[in-house]
Amino acid sequence: MARRRQTHSRSTLEGAGEILSLIATGLASSRAELLNFSGLSRATVTQRLNALLESQLVRETEKTLPSGGRPTRTLAVDPASGFLLVANIGETHIHVAAMDLGPAIIAQSTLSFSVDQGPNSILKQMEDAFEALARQAQQTHGLFTGISLSLPTPVDFKRGLVVGPSVLTGWDEFDIIGRLTQRFSVPVYVENDVNLMTIFEHKRRFPPAEDMLFVKIGTGIGSGMMSGGRLFRGAQGAAGDIGHIQFLSEDAPLCRCGKFGCVEARAAGWAVARDLSALGIPAENARDVINLAQQRIPEALMLLRAAGRTIGEVISDVVSIINPSLIVVGGTLAQGGELLLSGIRELVYQRCLPLATRDLTIVLSTETEDSALFGAAYLLLGDVFSPGKVGLVLERFAARSASDKSRTAEPSKKPRPRRSPGN
Repeated sequence: MARRRQTHSRSTLEGAGEILSLIATGLASSRAELLNFSGLSRATVTQRLNALLESQLVRETEKTLPSGGRPTRTLAVDPASGFLLVANIGETHIHVAAMDLGPAIIAQSTLSFSVDQGPNSILKQMEDAFEALARQAQQTHGLFTGISLSLPTPVDFKRGLVVGPSVLTGWDEFDIIGRLTQRFSVPVYVENDVNLMTIFEHKRRFPPAEDMLFVKIGTGIGSGMMSGGRLFRGAQGAAGDIGHIQFLSEDAPLCRCGKFGCVEARAAGWAVARDLSALGIPAENARDVINLAQQRIPEALMLLRAAGRTIGEVISDVVSIINPSLIVVGGTLAQGGELLLSGIRELVYQRCLPLATRDLTIVLSTETEDSALFGAAYLLLGDVFSPGKVGLVLERFAARSASDKSRTAEPSKKPRPRRSPGN
């Protein structure tokens, strides 16, 4: 069923940005909290909140909070008041989806590609899929709020550019944001997949953990860091690239990046598969390693445990520097479970000072969804509804509503009856 649209002028929603931002970012979920965080008068908060409720940008949920009298319903952004387009670009497939403002998936599809196609061809394929998803979502979900992409490469977030070395050949310094903005005229975000998985884990599973380390162990190895409840990217967005920390030795293996001794070259899925193949046990990737481990092949079990110890060695250095309260381990090799995790824990607790590990928790990720895809949605929503940018959302929403109103208000013109020649 198509969603009923409300139409409101710019003046109706004028000044409501602060209230909308507090609700959208989760800082306030009740009228009392809006009064507390905004510092505005009760009359002003009521007026602006009513405008948001009437416009259907905000709704009262079924969840209630105790209020000393009658329980009060919590406030939230109405998921159906807008939609966004997201994509997780892997090494062979692209998962694209239209999501509501929950976020939850409205529609999705998967595209196959080859990295040899280059960015123009791959992005054209993705854009066409986006167009189809947008047409579908616009029927029921109002404002198109933006686009967010997950890439399996180092990303300079401030510029929205891939910076090498990259598995996506030809993408280095390619203007992704400029291209997509020209076609869709909405805000566009580009981020590394591990950072987005970190955002997902924090938002969905561990919101109280202000200082958290997420480690992805799959084909490659990378990490993301939450510091003070915010993603820590570093000066150029390169923070967390633990896969290319080097442990030099006489037999240091060659990494895909061209250097010797990287953690990835010792413990990533492709490296463990390489070592298994050298022992006469065919394996090509992380999935093959896990399949062999689940079959209890001794060599696979041994190498997976050794990979955990190697990763634990580099994680222990990170723990000594950033002192997280929580470490979440995900990625394909994390399906090795306690076999991998025991090696990590062993080295972390062995090498770090007791103060750093006293309240440290190390757990496996339990992700069942495309966490990078949802992380891309959370990244976009957190930015467009931030205090400095939420006004743009209101302007675009009001402009769309005014356009809808002008179209629906135009009376249908019935043709005047023609006079017969005798009248």
